[in-house]
Amino acid sequence: MRARAARDQQRLDSGAVTSPKDLANLQSEIASLAKRQSDLEDVVLEVMERLESAQTRVTEMTARRENAARSLAEAEERRDAAFAEIDAEQAKVTRDREAVAAVVPADLLALYTKLRGQMGGVAAARLHQRRCEGCRVELSITDLNELRAAKADEVVRCENCRRILVRTNESGL
Repeated sequence: MRARAARDQQRLDSGAVTSPKDLANLQSEIASLAKRQSDLEDVVLEVMERLESAQTRVTEMTARRENAARSLAEAEERRDAAFAEIDAEQAKVTRDREAVAAVVPADLLALYTKLRGQMGGVAAARLHQRRCEGCRVELSITDLNELRAAKADEVVRCENCRRILVRTNESGL
């Protein structure tokens, strides 16, 4: 378009066109080309502004993505460390349980295992201030008297939830 406008301007300046009608047409075409060029330059500027805005947005989004990736990596590291800690603790508890289970009588261990499966993993509950910590029910006077009369090594169970009761100094007996 610029080359065409320059060529038309050169024809106009050279004096090669002598007809007034052709001169008017040539001047009109040059003006039309100048307007079209101006319009296209405005479009180009607008596109360049949008491109610059898009590039800025891409830069911002890239930075946010990198921050999110860093945060994710840090969270995964914390998660993995927590899993390793949990696995180590589970291994220790398993070893400790096996050591204790080795000295517990077989019939008591069988009862405990059976109750554990039935009671959602909690087979024994502490008797604390005359209350079973398994079902949170306070034992009646009759039940407490039976517990007082039981031998120290006798296995006693809660009448309400049927868990094994663990008697301590805080049992209220």
